[in-house]
Amino acid sequence: MTSLNLQPYLEFAASLAYHAGKITLRYFNTGVKPDRKANNDPVTIADREAEAYVRAEVEKNYPGHAIVGEEYGENPPPSGGSAGGENGFRWIVDPIDGTISFIRGVPLYGVLIALEIEGVVKVGAAYFPPLDEMLTAADGLGCWCNGRRARVSKVSKLSEACVVTSDFQHLTARMNDIVHRFEQSNALLRTWGDAYGYLLVATGRAEVALDPRMDVYDCGPYPVIMKEAGGYFGSWGGEEGHTHGEGIACNAALKPEVLKLMR
Repeated sequence: MTSLNLQPYLEFAASLAYHAGKITLRYFNTGVKPDRKANNDPVTIADREAEAYVRAEVEKNYPGHAIVGEEYGENPPPSGGSAGGENGFRWIVDPIDGTISFIRGVPLYGVLIALEIEGVVKVGAAYFPPLDEMLTAADGLGCWCNGRRARVSKVSKLSEACVVTSDFQHLTARMNDIVHRFEQSNALLRTWGDAYGYLLVATGRAEVALDPRMDVYDCGPYPVIMKEAGGYFGSWGGEEGHTHGEGIACNAALKPEVLKLMR
């Protein structure tokens, strides 16, 4: 598996994200009305059409691969406690990460595509349709934003860092003094959240992004994106990966201090 050529998968992931993003733009700022899912999260026709497109393309080009997405679940369903299709390949899809932003006409939502191989994310793409920013990475091939190499910042003090999150309500519900902890460090706190916050960290425009709740499709591409950009993505306890139900991204210089603060 180490000798696998990931470039074709990277190009395919970027193409999926780009064309799915164009589907979402047909509905962006048009007053589209959301429905409510069982967990009360909003979903729109744009979410559904974009994911349906991605699934159809994967099934056509890689019919033996598994797919898991926010709107249509997993295909084929995992068996025996394991996930992944032919040779452990599984595509992870979030057609719109930041549906609330999308509904409100805020251009900071993203389309997230990842390829997991034997449980490890090896390829990732995050496309931000209204901004036309594409962030891609593959294991050993670097992280790129619109054709330019993307790297995390070298900021090494929290007092000089920008910390972003999707919303403080869920953050403080998880750890009620977390804002106070970051305020004591004199960090700059902002809510440039959802997928966009992680793009900011990967490109060195912010230093820390954190969310207390993340499903695999919310963070599919981030492990490889952050790794190839020189940073970290994983759990609040320091475990790398996308399957912990939570997420932190940060640059390498701040990782020890951030993880210590989160304990």
